Amino acid sequence: MRTEPPPAAANVLVPGNNGFNPDAASRIQELAAYQRDVWERSILFWDTLRQRADNMMAHERAGKPPLLDFDYELLIDARHLAQPANYALLRITRIGETCIEDCLDPAKPPVLVVDPRAGHGPGIGGFKRESEVGIAMQQGHPVYFVSFFPEPLPGQTLDDVLHALRHFVEEVARRHGGTAPILYGNCQAGWAITLLSADCEGLVGPAVLNGSPLSYWAGESGVNPMRIAGGFVGGTWLTHALADLGDGRFDGAWLVMNFENLKPESVWEKYANLFMHIDSERDRFLEFERWWNAWYFLSREEIVAIVENLFIGNKLEQGEVRICDGCTVDLRRIQNPLVIFASYGDNITPPHQALGWIPIVYRTTGDLKAAGQRIVYLTNDHVGHLGIFVSAKVARLEHRAILESVESISALPPGLYEIIIDKPSDDRASPRSEYSVRFEERDVSDIEFEAPIRAFERVRHTSEANEQIYRAFVSPWVRLFSTPSTAALLEWLHPMRTSRHFFSAQFNPWMRGIADLARIVEHRRAPLPEDNPFAPYEGDLNERIFESIEQGRKRRDELVEQIFAQIYGAGFHRTSDPDDHVGVRIS
Repeated sequence: MRTEPPPAAANVLVPGNNGFNPDAASRIQELAAYQRDVWERSILFWDTLRQRADNMMAHERAGKPPLLDFDYELLIDARHLAQPANYALLRITRIGETCIEDCLDPAKPPVLVVDPRAGHGPGIGGFKRESEVGIAMQQGHPVYFVSFFPEPLPGQTLDDVLHALRHFVEEVARRHGGTAPILYGNCQAGWAITLLSADCEGLVGPAVLNGSPLSYWAGESGVNPMRIAGGFVGGTWLTHALADLGDGRFDGAWLVMNFENLKPESVWEKYANLFMHIDSERDRFLEFERWWNAWYFLSREEIVAIVENLFIGNKLEQGEVRICDGCTVDLRRIQNPLVIFASYGDNITPPHQALGWIPIVYRTTGDLKAAGQRIVYLTNDHVGHLGIFVSAKVARLEHRAILESVESISALPPGLYEIIIDKPSDDRASPRSEYSVRFEERDVSDIEFEAPIRAFERVRHTSEANEQIYRAFVSPWVRLFSTPSTAALLEWLHPMRTSRHFFSAQFNPWMRGIADLARIVEHRRAPLPEDNPFAPYEGDLNERIFESIEQGRKRRDELVEQIFAQIYGAGFHRTSDPDDHVGVRIS
């Protein structure tokens, strides 16, 4: 309910009371207090953006180390392996002042957390104490972390990455008497673990795939527009061109920009929330932005193979991903239990993409059981893509429940199961006794999504044709004129970087004055009283702007889907033709 506007200041002087109206004077004081508060919050807001830019540049100067909230030691630098890659194996050694050995349970298997390499740097799996790393340590598991370096090695391929991961798993198992580690894979790291599991039977223990896409054409019309983006640029060739312009390196800032463009109202909400709650949100904002604005690079060979085979080609579920000569990934070779965690609030990797591959690989539940495989899935109704990895609430409940149930999952008969968590009565930290976990058997036919097969097949054919033309006639010329200097210039001029660097005093001398003003404001800062009548209008304006951006984004996505359907065929929408879709429904 919106509050009525406060009385006008013109009513201050009234006859019969010595010309003075106390209520109106009080309103003027409240208005002045609100204006002062807006001015102070504005100064602190711009100073926060300055600090973000300075933190970003300091992190770059330090070599962009992993942003882990735990002490660690480097065990293996894969850049020095016989088949090198820019990955590293870390062992978590300390939580603050507590050594990890003080809380280890020797009966529990090791946990290996693999962070996503999808534009950002490593650290999201151990970003704070209540995280995947933190929960595993609290449960007494020895914890290892797979990190990576900002720059890929020249010509680095997916085969090189999988070779490094395989070496890491073998080393962790060797350190624990041959016990296979539990693998935690976030987003991109989830499908990397899947490739590893399909390539090396019996090499790993249970694999937990968090928000990991494996069925790239699946999704809900109007909700998951990212899956159709490749059709508007003609496929893989543009990614290849950007890597060529980067002198063989693909800038992860492009991926992060795509994430922000996917839901622009969330970007507005992030900054509006910071401005409106600057006193309480400042530190949290800066902490998260240290990771969000640390962009890493992928090699040309890696990114082209990823887009060509997975995001546009959708070859993983078909068993057509070729890693090297004579080696093709077949998901039916996976024997270690799979735990799939997805959320309906995730518009980047919805449950459709996390689970839609199962009916493709295993046509029936009997087929799944005959293969000796057990797949367990868990869904959340609301949390977004990043919340799957960083939400403290998710860490305390879902990730804790998964880890505590690993032994039970491994003991299940082959089949498909859904994890049901009977949640506690509140959202605070929950000991094991406050919730229970059960496994309900499901049928493969229960997972039936609709995927526009014919339309996306046309996208794949278009992409392959354009890529052949670009590779043969354009790429050699782009590479000829691309140098480390031109690549560095394009890196610094990327809009994601310029929009951040602009607020650094090193680029914008005016920000030094903002920093000085912010110190003065902090010294005398007195937050606005909650009962100020003008404050609700600010929240109302923010809500209206958010809704306007959201509606504009929805109209944009609808228009994009309509254009996609016109270009690639009506098969994109629901149809009675049974050959045009693969159904999907999660009960």
